[in-house]
Amino acid sequence: MTQPFPKIAALQTVSGPDVAANLAVADELISEAVARGARMVALPEHFALMSSDEAAKIRAREHEGCGPIQDFLSEAAARYGVWIVGGTLPLAANASDKTHNTALVFDDRGNQVARYDKIHLFGFSTSGEHYDEAAGIEPGARVVCFDSPAGRVGLAVCYDLRFPELFRAMGEVDLIVLPAAFTHTTGQAHWETLLRARAIENQCFLVAAAQGGLHPHGRRTWGHSMIVDPWGDILACRPEGAGVIVAELDPARLAMVRHCLPALNHRRPELF
Repeated sequence: MTQPFPKIAALQTVSGPDVAANLAVADELISEAVARGARMVALPEHFALMSSDEAAKIRAREHEGCGPIQDFLSEAAARYGVWIVGGTLPLAANASDKTHNTALVFDDRGNQVARYDKIHLFGFSTSGEHYDEAAGIEPGARVVCFDSPAGRVGLAVCYDLRFPELFRAMGEVDLIVLPAAFTHTTGQAHWETLLRARAIENQCFLVAAAQGGLHPHGRRTWGHSMIVDPWGDILACRPEGAGVIVAELDPARLAMVRHCLPALNHRRPELF
């Protein structure tokens, strides 16, 4: 991170099945984030559509570069003059009955500058809950980083958080942005621990924008959107409900942590 990047925002939503309504909420939250000084905002996973109806996701999927959700993200980025990490949206996959779960990044002129397709697909089953993302989602296969005014940024989505090798593959990044929709069960147990661990071991800032609340179809997400610094300190957190958190990313803090504890230089990748 070579230049000061004063503020970044994580937006938290409780999205439902109505895409237009979800986009209206996102617009309000982006406006609030910009009013509070943010120059980059991150939206949650599935910010435009949260539904238990897999057919609805197929109907809403878009081809890259064309569609109302992408139009919204591009237009909002240009109108507000802010970088937007567009949570995730359903993009067309090779299989006709699946989508990619995709994070798209737009710069402050509305140009798409990065695309990341979620690699690790969530599977979880107990007596009361069952999730199998692989049934409707085609996984990505590429680690994605991009350059921004905040420095080098790595992208990951939700369940990716449990796989530290993905973050190591990013190389040295200044910031990780992670849209998510953690379940209440797994989030309560692991969310904060995993977020702080990824920030600490990669010695970078981490911004996690989450779904947080009880959704119309009955699913409950954990929320606790969070901004974490390279030492693992929590700079901001929103436990539940739609809203915005904002924090400053201090390049001096990043440099100090890496200087005092040069763990990134102490790695021995040739042994593993």
